[in-house]
Amino acid sequence: MDVFDLDKTVIDRYKAFARSFTNIRSPELNAKVDELYAAKRFWPEPLIQLNPHYAGGGSIQDFIDAGDLEPECAEVFRDLSVSGSDRDRTLKLRKHQQQAVGYALSNQSYAVTTGTGSGKSLCFFIPIIDAAIKARKAGDAPRTRAIVIYPMNALANSQMEELRRYLGAGHPHTPTFARYTGQEGADERERIKNNPPDILLTNFMMLELLMTRQNDLDRKVIENCRGLRFVVLDELHTYRGRQGADVAMLMRRLKARIGDPKHPPVCVGTSATMAS
Repeated sequence: MDVFDLDKTVIDRYKAFARSFTNIRSPELNAKVDELYAAKRFWPEPLIQLNPHYAGGGSIQDFIDAGDLEPECAEVFRDLSVSGSDRDRTLKLRKHQQQAVGYALSNQSYAVTTGTGSGKSLCFFIPIIDAAIKARKAGDAPRTRAIVIYPMNALANSQMEELRRYLGAGHPHTPTFARYTGQEGADERERIKNNPPDILLTNFMMLELLMTRQNDLDRKVIENCRGLRFVVLDELHTYRGRQGADVAMLMRRLKARIGDPKHPPVCVGTSATMAS
């Protein structure tokens, strides 16, 4: 086999394949494309990027040992990438996750702006689920303690899957969650009304409807959130301009209607785009 002939054959066939999709009528454009192919510009230069290394921040067990998180959190938040029952599955935290949990435990609102894949959702799910476990162990009446707001239903659906991974195993005082975005059927909405989940995943348009519609179902769902502990806005950078102003007013109305003035909810924003 002549490797040079093979190289020429592969390139010629790829060129014919790539050019078979378009018939360029403009002589000027066709000449430019011919020039690019003659220079063997068949694909862009390789893109080389460095994966960011996020600073470590201890583990979930550190918060439990300090008495800040309930012991059940170690069962919920385990390292899902580690297989085998004989291996340490203690969830290791990154520094921004450790800081976020600390702010939440101190009832301080915060924004998390860090890269994609850095575990932003754990920055609010850890304190939310801990608060729900504490309430269940104390015998508090069932109610929705956290509303997580997404700009798109696809994001809410993705987070549902993540919650199922963490809460699917089941343990004493397991918190509950539900999605209320307009994709649910009548039976599911009735179930949410009659059995308020600890965590409600929604979008800002549906939350607006819950706040303004006057049917019994929507009024009961929003009433189940009275005394709300957490409000989370995921993809915070999407709320800008007029839409940002609308959502800002929605947050004020939400807190005025169901918030506890003595214990206002912790407000959390997350984004992989915002830098300031």
